[in-house]
Amino acid sequence: MKPRILIIVHSEASTPGRIGHMLQGRGFDLDIRRPCLGEDLPHTMADHEGAVIFGGPMSANDNDSWIAREIDWIGVPLKENKPFLGVCLGAQMLTRQLGGTVGPHPEGHVEIGYYPIRPLAAGADLGPWPENVYHWHREGFTLVNGAELIATGDTFANQAFRYGP
Repeated sequence: MKPRILIIVHSEASTPGRIGHMLQGRGFDLDIRRPCLGEDLPHTMADHEGAVIFGGPMSANDNDSWIAREIDWIGVPLKENKPFLGVCLGAQMLTRQLGGTVGPHPEGHVEIGYYPIRPLAAGADLGPWPENVYHWHREGFTLVNGAELIATGDTFANQAFRYGP
């Protein structure tokens, strides 16, 4: 049996895209879940080597009950010291779980469309990164103690980070 990575996406049509292809290329099976559609998340990470939470059109500050449950669930991989990657909304959720803040750009900037994203040294081992990715957000997040920024951008410096070993 191949090792599995838990993938959390936020719409019926969402896929893990390039990150999913890279993980599969490294020999992982993907366990894709959609909590926003009522799918459960595991109570333990015993069957998974790590987790990735992707983006979506919502905010980690929204009052939907599934968002609160997903933010709370992030404590599972953290407690078990499993690798965790938060991308966009996933980074916002992790930030909230860890006590950081999520909010609008101080100058009111938004990113809607294709914008550059640059991997940092800590993210280079994830494989080739696209030069531009599609963004649709008006909020950024703070980095909390123990977080490792892996990608940055022009408008919002914090684009993706990982937390844990």
